[in-house]
Amino acid sequence: MTHSKKTGAALEITRRRFVEGGAAVLAFGASAFAQDANYPSREVHVIAAFPAGSGADVYTRYFAENMRPFLGSNAVFIVENKVGASGNVAINHLARAKPDGYTMLIHAPSAIAANMSLFKEPGYDATKAFDVLGSVCRLPFTVSVSPNSPHKTMQDLIAAVKAKGDKASYGTTAPTGQVAGALMKSILKLPIVEVPYRTAADSVNDLNSGNLDYMMYDPIFAMPKHRAGTVRILAISSKERMTTAPDIPTMNESGVPGVDVNGWWGVAVPTGVPQPIKDKIAVAFRQMAEKPETKKWLADLGGDPWVVGPAEAQARMLADIKDWAGFMKVANLQPQG
Repeated sequence: MTHSKKTGAALEITRRRFVEGGAAVLAFGASAFAQDANYPSREVHVIAAFPAGSGADVYTRYFAENMRPFLGSNAVFIVENKVGASGNVAINHLARAKPDGYTMLIHAPSAIAANMSLFKEPGYDATKAFDVLGSVCRLPFTVSVSPNSPHKTMQDLIAAVKAKGDKASYGTTAPTGQVAGALMKSILKLPIVEVPYRTAADSVNDLNSGNLDYMMYDPIFAMPKHRAGTVRILAISSKERMTTAPDIPTMNESGVPGVDVNGWWGVAVPTGVPQPIKDKIAVAFRQMAEKPETKKWLADLGGDPWVVGPAEAQARMLADIKDWAGFMKVANLQPQG
């Protein structure tokens, strides 16, 4: 074979491989596009971070069931409870999940951020491991007193606990409540004693008997009781009033400036999920969040609708990570583990 014939044969082989390779790439791209276009084509696993029947589980299941129809009439959601370590078991499950859109976490991104500081070894880096695709509500904590308390306003309460000095006490039940309470204590320079409780229900007798001056309750526990007259909420820990309870002032406007501590709920996926699938999830979650029925359900349970898209939700989680590093110092909280 002459040199020119050898060269021509080599070129032919190269061209054939190029065509075959290009066809393979096109076939893969078409397959990936079809998968994205048909999403969801199989069961979607929605992770719940707390036990079945808990308040957090009720939230996850409600949001999942009402989001599902917006992904198509054939969409199937399976809720899985991954319980333990203040939600960290569920969060780490998501971090390790295949990034294909078939595993999502409907939970509080504020808790994902907080656990970065609450645990020595959280097991994930929230700045890199997740994409938050939207929010549905926020949950500021409340400064609550017994309905029999003489204190009708935050100003009344502040004056009373200042007069009592180190004989005054307040209760907390969760890290967010501990932080909001510690900020109030620090800002007002109160020598008040914090009493931690395992659950909000455990504190009711002490609050009603006067053993506690006030409680830092979550709104899901406090708001229905406030409406029923069995708890009196004096202020909330967010910088803005709740749209569902506009008559309740913030701590900021009630003599405790600089407090803005919120829990908030949204949907997250592991990083690496194809953008078309993330877009579908984000749109469906937002459509669910904007339903009048969802907003009424939240209002009845003590939540405050707060609906933002992926960019703002992700930015808020990243800001929360930085905030919680500072909150730990103010509240004198030590990382677990």
